[in-house]
Amino acid sequence: MRNLVKYVGMDVHKSTTVIVVLNARGQFEMQAIIKTNGEAFREFFVMLEGTIHVIFEEGTQSAWLYELIRPLVAEVVVCDMRKHKEHGNHADVIDATALAHLLRLGNVTSVYKGDTRQRQLKELARNYENLVSDQTRARNRLKALYRARAINCDGREIYKSSQREHWLAKLTDPAALFRARSLLEQLETIQKLRKEARVELIKQASQHPDYLLLIQIPAFGPVRVAQLLAWVGIPHRFRTKHQFWPYCGLAVVTHSTSEYVIEDGHIKKRRKATFTRGLNRNHCPTLKQIFKGAALLALSCKPYKAYYQALLDKGRRPEMARLTLARKLAATVLAIWQDRKEFDEAKVT
Repeated sequence: MRNLVKYVGMDVHKSTTVIVVLNARGQFEMQAIIKTNGEAFREFFVMLEGTIHVIFEEGTQSAWLYELIRPLVAEVVVCDMRKHKEHGNHADVIDATALAHLLRLGNVTSVYKGDTRQRQLKELARNYENLVSDQTRARNRLKALYRARAINCDGREIYKSSQREHWLAKLTDPAALFRARSLLEQLETIQKLRKEARVELIKQASQHPDYLLLIQIPAFGPVRVAQLLAWVGIPHRFRTKHQFWPYCGLAVVTHSTSEYVIEDGHIKKRRKATFTRGLNRNHCPTLKQIFKGAALLALSCKPYKAYYQALLDKGRRPEMARLTLARKLAATVLAIWQDRKEFDEAKVT
């Protein structure tokens, strides 16, 4: 039966996909080049016999491909190749073979894909976040246009539709006037789309069984809760807060070297302070933004305001106190989500 186990490595591209199949002993069995479309993938995997394990790299088409292949095989692994850097020659067949060998050896870091509901919610979250970025970009470009001509545009009046003609009248250059009018129309359209995207995101998130559990936490409104549900999926992916913090970009990176010395013929650990190197860089940017924003809002909330003030009273710098508060919020979210308990203000301090 073990001979029927197959490990399939795929190098996926826009139009074609190179597939390499290894047996249980790691020996080459077959190679194929197919079109990158649903029908071709179904035909190929229906043809294979035995227990099939598939691996391919994280990329633009990985979510669609995962959902397509998962019902057809025993296991699908989406690989983060940034953690498996290899030097030497690279080609489609070489890369597909390397992936199959990594899967067979169990030496691969997989990317969590979640279920269909989470993937749909993530698409809505991405749509909303992209529109927020587009709106910010359009606003910055509009103000830069006026600042370049020494026209004071502080505040938010310049963005209002009712004030459009007033601000356009300040420009005398026809080219600048045309650009400003285009940016204002673009901004008006983006604002409308952003409101629609926000309504749809919250509507879908409110149907999630964990929505009411997370919305009770101070500083977490409907949008932040929806983003948490979209990007985290299930809380049990993380055993403790120490695994959750790196994913949120809130883990402190420490470096230590030459830890042991020989004293009186015995090996002893050196009493040397560990050096800190800031926060981890490989993280989910959206989650970091969520908890940083929640920490700023929590400064005015009753349970966390006293917690933050206590940190300041102990001599903690304000920026470090806000970081500690963000980590506290992340730990609170994870604990409530995993244990499915009500928020308790008394446990904050």
